[in-house]
Amino acid sequence: MSTATHPDQPADAALDALLDERALSKLRWRCRRGLLENDLFIERFFARYESGLTVRQADALGLLMDLADNDLLDLLLGRKAPQDDLARDDVTRVLGMLRATRQSA
Repeated sequence: MSTATHPDQPADAALDALLDERALSKLRWRCRRGLLENDLFIERFFARYESGLTVRQADALGLLMDLADNDLLDLLLGRKAPQDDLARDDVTRVLGMLRATRQSA
């Protein structure tokens, strides 16, 4: 599915569009991590949610992937709460989705 919008559609509609296969493939590549623990969370996340990921969720996940491995792990394990630029609803929702995969392991 394409993420392009019709000129009459609001910008939010583009953010809520499903990722196309190419964007999903790029996101998966970007999410590869150096710590096995992070990779396990991410693998389970994709196994559970990849068919329904939106552009907004992918952007939020991208922000989390900008973190150092240990900082990301602290968020995934709930040792820390999202701060500053990460203290946004979309990031918090994706973080919750990532954490939910821990219980399904």
